[in-house]
Amino acid sequence: MIDPPIEGLLDKVDSKFTLVTLAARRARNINSYFNQLGEGLGHMIPPQVSSTAHKPLSMAFEEIAADKIVWTEAPEPVEEVEIEEDPEAEAQAAADAADS
Repeated sequence: MIDPPIEGLLDKVDSKFTLVTLAARRARNINSYFNQLGEGLGHMIPPQVSSTAHKPLSMAFEEIAADKIVWTEAPEPVEEVEIEEDPEAEAQAAADAADS
């Protein structure tokens, strides 16, 4: 049995695939944090819950259950706006630049 239960974790996200992705990303971050500890860099975020688990994935699941790691939907990509070219305006700008 997994602690915290998977059913409780699935309530935090929209699908089991999102849960797996979120937990895997956070587990990689936790693993990187423990690997860089001796180097003194300190730019990685430490585990956000006190855990008896020794595996990064178990810690990630515990953080998700404790609402320390929250899933948010990615923003929609911004559509590019096409700029219409006005040949008369370009000719006028070129004439103004030549007069200067």
